[in-house]
Amino acid sequence: MRAHFKTAVRTSRSPLPLTLRRELADIVGGSNFLTGDATAGYVVDWTGRFHGWTPAVVRPGTTAQVSAVLAACNAAGVPVVPQGGNTGLVGGGIPLNGEVVLSLTGLDRLDPVDTDAMQVTAQAGVSLQRVADAHPGFDLPVRIASRHSATVGGAIATNAGGLRVLRHGPMRAQIRGLEAVLADGRVLSHMAGLVKDNTGYDYPGLLAGSEGTLAVITQARIRLTPRSENSVVALIGVSDLAGLHGLAVRSVREVTGLESAEFFTTAGLDILLAHTPLARPFREPAKTYLLLEASGPHAMEQLGELAADRPTAVAETASDRARLWQYRERHPEAAGFLGTPLKFDVSVPSGQWVHFASTVTGVVHSVDPYAQVITYGHIVDGNIHVNVVPAADADGRHQDVVFNHVASLGGSISAEHGIGALKARWISLARTDAERSLFAGIRAAFDPRGILNPNVLPR
Repeated sequence: MRAHFKTAVRTSRSPLPLTLRRELADIVGGSNFLTGDATAGYVVDWTGRFHGWTPAVVRPGTTAQVSAVLAACNAAGVPVVPQGGNTGLVGGGIPLNGEVVLSLTGLDRLDPVDTDAMQVTAQAGVSLQRVADAHPGFDLPVRIASRHSATVGGAIATNAGGLRVLRHGPMRAQIRGLEAVLADGRVLSHMAGLVKDNTGYDYPGLLAGSEGTLAVITQARIRLTPRSENSVVALIGVSDLAGLHGLAVRSVREVTGLESAEFFTTAGLDILLAHTPLARPFREPAKTYLLLEASGPHAMEQLGELAADRPTAVAETASDRARLWQYRERHPEAAGFLGTPLKFDVSVPSGQWVHFASTVTGVVHSVDPYAQVITYGHIVDGNIHVNVVPAADADGRHQDVVFNHVASLGGSISAEHGIGALKARWISLARTDAERSLFAGIRAAFDPRGILNPNVLPR
């Protein structure tokens, strides 16, 4: 399959009906109803790959306003794209075909931490970093590079994963309660924070990862964990991908308190060294790098034994840990220094990881010999981020070869970023006809008129 994934733009950009325009402005107030040039920051994604347009951006400040906005748009049959911090990488929050943008950044209340339950309630527009900083003794288990601008609502809607999944799971695993608004304006709220609650279908779990197609998340009750003490970070140079993977698997078995196991290669590191103030991490260069973080009284000793005689940099203080983490966390920027990237986040079974990581660049070069390919990711859970800066037309050829290669190995075309617009045409590689039929039925039950985020997870 070859598909042109770039934005499909209407030839006629119809304004909103005047009655709806007035109704939406009345609901949120004139200063929170944006049109024209004021919408520019809401119609382009973080990568710069997806460009859309919208007749209006609506910025509610309460759940009641979200409810009223959706009820009005549903009655008028006007589609809506929910948007959080707009840090997505697959075009899932962009109004590709003139949908109204429902920006949730105005829902920014963060309640005091419930220290007994180790939980906190945050509205959808609260950044993940604010949640992580809500109490000195507790931390948010999910950590992603965009946490300073990524929001709670967006992280749940995409079931964000990040750097600590191997220990704590993705965003879905942190939900202890959820409030959301259906397309017709009805409010769902189940916010008790109970760990055990078998009173019916787990719709909060269903909404996690639904990419705004079933309902609009307005607030969540989130699990926190005790903040790690005595954390140690080790950056280890490894000569090849097979050795890298083997060392990462060993780390899970041998390092107690392991929080993260990340990898990157010299391809991305050299770009960062050329375009940022980062210095080479240690004197001996390596082809691949494994970054491990662990906590507990034996972390330093265990990481040291694992590294053995390999080139290694170790950090114990907060500032030194942050310095080493930059080598991995800045990797999403690397491809952007070279051009407008295609961002693939895929996963493969552990037994296929070395094969995929070793062959994906050649697979891309089979259709675009001069493309630049950067890989990095969360090695133990099989997740590899493949960033491609195309030299040939970005007409779907890159998705074709990468996603088919992933599917042939029994992997997933989307490990954590969602399907969005980037992957929508390739969903059949990951899900059967029966599964997609079930998805369509669920979506129709939640949103009969089909107004919520119509460009992702196609019906």
